[in-house]
Amino acid sequence: MTPSSPLPPPRQPGAYAVALVCLGNICRSPMAHVVLESRLAKAGLDDRVSVASSGTGDWHVGEPMDRRAAATLREHGYDPERHRARQYDASWLDVHDLVLVMDESNLTDVRALVPAGGEGHRVHLFRDFDPAGPGDVPDPYYGGPDGFDRVLAMVERTVDALVEQLAEVVR
Repeated sequence: MTPSSPLPPPRQPGAYAVALVCLGNICRSPMAHVVLESRLAKAGLDDRVSVASSGTGDWHVGEPMDRRAAATLREHGYDPERHRARQYDASWLDVHDLVLVMDESNLTDVRALVPAGGEGHRVHLFRDFDPAGPGDVPDPYYGGPDGFDRVLAMVERTVDALVEQLAEVVR
């Protein structure tokens, strides 16, 4: 899938559900979740596109976003306060039109939960929609603050391209 590729079709006309997945659901996927919800609201699509995020691991379930990720979002005018980490479950593929994972490891983990003959075509790398090109969203957890800034720049650029496509699907 490239930024110009069509999204998987919605399960319900006029509505779309997006899931964002990383490892622990405290850095990358919640940052993308907050930015995507914000941009959908600005585009007037928040009543037709739902967003959820999760992690493939269970280490942080119920915890707020990483403080550095939250600070980066706040510095750029986003509100990270509502987030609580959740774990991805195979049933998410049944209720989300598109599952976007942050890196190849997440992709392997999520695709392993797709049953034979299931809807694996709905699972993609987040940056498959990045106008700058595909690849992993690097995990900033073990680095410094500049890693969170780089991730936010990738997220904003990719979300903008994604919102354009979502607008076409749900209008």
